[in-house]
Amino acid sequence: MSIGLFTSSSQTIRSVKAKIFLSRFQEQVLSMLAPEIRQLVGQLPERVVDELEEIRLRQSRPLILRVGQHDLGLLPDGRLSPDLERSYRVSAEDMHKTLQLLSNSSVYALEEEFRNGYITVRGGHRIGLVGRVVMDKGRIKTLKHIAGLNFRIARQVIGAADPVMPFLLSPGEARPYHTLIISPPQCGKTTLLRDIIRQMSNGVPRLNFPGVNVAVVDERSEIAGCYEGVPQHDVGIRTDVLDNCPKAEGMVMVIRSMSPQIIATDEIGRAQDVSAIEDILSAGITLVTTVHGRSLAELEQRPALRSLLGQRIFERYVILSRRRGAGTVEAVIDAKSLKTLSG
Repeated sequence: MSIGLFTSSSQTIRSVKAKIFLSRFQEQVLSMLAPEIRQLVGQLPERVVDELEEIRLRQSRPLILRVGQHDLGLLPDGRLSPDLERSYRVSAEDMHKTLQLLSNSSVYALEEEFRNGYITVRGGHRIGLVGRVVMDKGRIKTLKHIAGLNFRIARQVIGAADPVMPFLLSPGEARPYHTLIISPPQCGKTTLLRDIIRQMSNGVPRLNFPGVNVAVVDERSEIAGCYEGVPQHDVGIRTDVLDNCPKAEGMVMVIRSMSPQIIATDEIGRAQDVSAIEDILSAGITLVTTVHGRSLAELEQRPALRSLLGQRIFERYVILSRRRGAGTVEAVIDAKSLKTLSG
């Protein structure tokens, strides 16, 4: 039986959390949208905002909201509709005004963010950017003529990792298992990873696990959601974050500088990641990370990952889906025996 992570047993607690989130959403996200779009999105019912995952602006095309597992249009009168062609059309002026708000009227100040293709704002929300790429000596210099923006709404689910923590900690040892979270896109892997980090950093008294030093290498600012270097999400009191740094280089840096017991990062898969992981293992550090995929069989088709899986580096696999909503744990697997521990 699968585990639904992101459900609450208390409607009262959920209601309070929803109101807090709504207030932050209005301050951190709505304030960054062009006035016409802000007015429309600001009319959404609280229950819709609570499930809102993305706001997509594409110039001269319909405004599209990702709500739960559905794409919905927002009609000019403020009503939601599955008929996307009837949705409010995003104008060039909407794009211009939104970019001005995101950049505090100084688009050139965001040159680094444009080069990376995203902006992280207060609250850890991330705005993806697309447009014309400007190259310089074979490398991306910046983007111009921005024609698409994707507001990805950041949420922290405290306790999301509660169901899996007993399977990730070695009984009688102050060392978690090397863990790989396997998940298709938009299935809650970063939310789960973030809460695993928080709990391993703070400690888990109910499992007699003391908190340990955790280093997060957050290449795309998604795990901690740092804004001006400060995590916008709770990643634990013993956690250090290396923000906006390539994973391979960052993992080596934190080994040398921060003496962590655990290194956590998101979405491994490149050959250079594998080399850095070998450095982690030789230093006796636990690795907790994620990868895009649906199954172990799928991962074994990728050369770099096939090597890692073949070496039995990981001790636990956590497989996620959206079958019962984002964060559904399909299985926790012992990597040595391939025995299913939960699921």
